[in-house]
Amino acid sequence: MATATTAPETKEKRFVFPHTYAIILAIIAFATALTYVVPAGEFATETREVNGVERTLVVDGSYERVDPAPVSVFEMFQAIPNGLVAGSQIVFYIFLVAGAFAVVRETGAIEGLVSKLIKTFGKRDQLLIPVLMTTFSILGFTVGMAEEAIVFVPIVIAIMWSFGYDRITGAAIVILGAAAGFSGGMFNPFTVGIAQGIAEVQLFSGWQFRLVPYLFFLTAAIVFVMRYAAKVRATPERSVVAALERERLSETGPDGGGPAELDLQKLTPRHTAVLLLLAGAIGLNMFGIFSYGWFLVEMTAVFIILALVAGLVGGLGVNGTFDAFIDGMKGIVFGAIIVGFARAILVVLEDGVIIHTILEWLAGLVSVLPGALIAVGMFVVQLVLNLFIPSGSGQAATTMPIMAPLSDLVGVDRQVAVLAFQYGDGLSNSIIPTSAALLASLAIAGIPYEKWVKFLWPLTLTWVAIAAVSVVVAQLIGLT
Repeated sequence: MATATTAPETKEKRFVFPHTYAIILAIIAFATALTYVVPAGEFATETREVNGVERTLVVDGSYERVDPAPVSVFEMFQAIPNGLVAGSQIVFYIFLVAGAFAVVRETGAIEGLVSKLIKTFGKRDQLLIPVLMTTFSILGFTVGMAEEAIVFVPIVIAIMWSFGYDRITGAAIVILGAAAGFSGGMFNPFTVGIAQGIAEVQLFSGWQFRLVPYLFFLTAAIVFVMRYAAKVRATPERSVVAALERERLSETGPDGGGPAELDLQKLTPRHTAVLLLLAGAIGLNMFGIFSYGWFLVEMTAVFIILALVAGLVGGLGVNGTFDAFIDGMKGIVFGAIIVGFARAILVVLEDGVIIHTILEWLAGLVSVLPGALIAVGMFVVQLVLNLFIPSGSGQAATTMPIMAPLSDLVGVDRQVAVLAFQYGDGLSNSIIPTSAALLASLAIAGIPYEKWVKFLWPLTLTWVAIAAVSVVVAQLIGLT
């Protein structure tokens, strides 16, 4: 009797999305390849005072071709440590502020606050989403919250877990709330302030017009996150990170891929004192930014002081304070070091002397567009350049000296050119793989980059549409 044979089982090969560092390295390699095909060229630069600060700006009309400077493979890898050096202020800001917030959390103040929130909101917990997102957006359009938002991510995720949501919901509240404000940027000193100074437009003028798109950005983000949150809590399997959430729920303590669960406890007077210190540190930084032009170094110093005082007030003692501080820095290594990888892209383009050539080409394309589309073209140019120059102040110093005079030639008011820069610089920061703040936040949250893109792309398209309509309206009404 013949025996039936069974065909050997074949395992279906599934596509594995590349590691975040691999994505950045691929972009660095692509930038390196561009140095061999894009002609080298540069604008002359000048040092000029912008809003009381000396800045190096390009000189419009000074572009010239120069000798090719292709970047070798070895130089490409050198760009990574050079990128870490160039971005050292951001890198150490992330490390030290993460340490400071770890001290605050070790005192139990965050858990006490969450316990109070749960008692206060009860079954109305969805109201927390618009409240928190609006708060972060206000910080976004006043102090330009970007890297500063990183430290809030694990806290808000832990709060959302307490209410039955997933980590995407918690991360989105912080990242998208801050992004809506940063992009709306009525009083953002690092984007609108610098861009208007370079364009010789009155500082923070036109804020009334900017207020309207900001409200649309924020409303779209809140509705988007609330709909997702409701869907996930009703059916956890519809979470974009359902597998990670199942893994978390099957384990006790930290899951190795995200923040630890909160051990809720009663809010004590000592916890209240620590929270007041935290609020005071944030308020002091806001005051310093507006009154004295503080940036990352000064803000970091404030948070170091916060860590020391909060640790002692919170009862950790000297050794306990520093133990918590070091543990906090350990947990942020992935997100901090990736800043150097992302900054290496710009290092390669600068070493190959092609970043100004790309800018010159894009500006030339804008100049041939008709009517109000010129303003949209400026917005698209800034979106593209933001992939290579994700720093708002850096992008302003590189592009606005070109775009401001170009706007005069093509009949676009300089205020509209600033608006196009503002939206082009801000909106894509929540999704591009070269945004240091985004990658660090996702690393802390334990959210794979591809999962975040899958979650966010519909809102990103909505934001881009709002921005495009806004610059067209600004051009049509003659915003000045």
